[in-house]
Amino acid sequence: MDGKLENFIKWTKLKIRLHIASNILFFKEREIWWASLGVNIGFEQNGKNETFERPILVLKKFNHDILWILPMTSKDKSENTKYYHSIKYNSEISYIILSQLRVVSSKRLIRKVRTLSWKEFNEVNEKIKGFL
Repeated sequence: MDGKLENFIKWTKLKIRLHIASNILFFKEREIWWASLGVNIGFEQNGKNETFERPILVLKKFNHDILWILPMTSKDKSENTKYYHSIKYNSEISYIILSQLRVVSSKRLIRKVRTLSWKEFNEVNEKIKGFL
């Protein structure tokens, strides 16, 4: 079986488990979390590992179930700052993928990493507003 097809099947099984889970997590805007983003289509950002996870920034909390997120990557995207915003954490640089803003369920959240400063968060917000 093709590796991509196998990953879609694994992701579908995990997505069912996430959907029926009853865990309640408390999250806020400005926080960075690991989240199960899954196997996606085309150039949408995929998750990695067994839980298809990736770091995300919580951009907007609508309620305890729904949030706007921005996925992140550790791959150097400094040549394209229009669609990526760099942040430094623990002496490493990560890139927030501004072009992949999306709505997700809080059931995708796995664990909190950190909270951005208001200055960093406002910089991201201004860049997003520039797209709109």
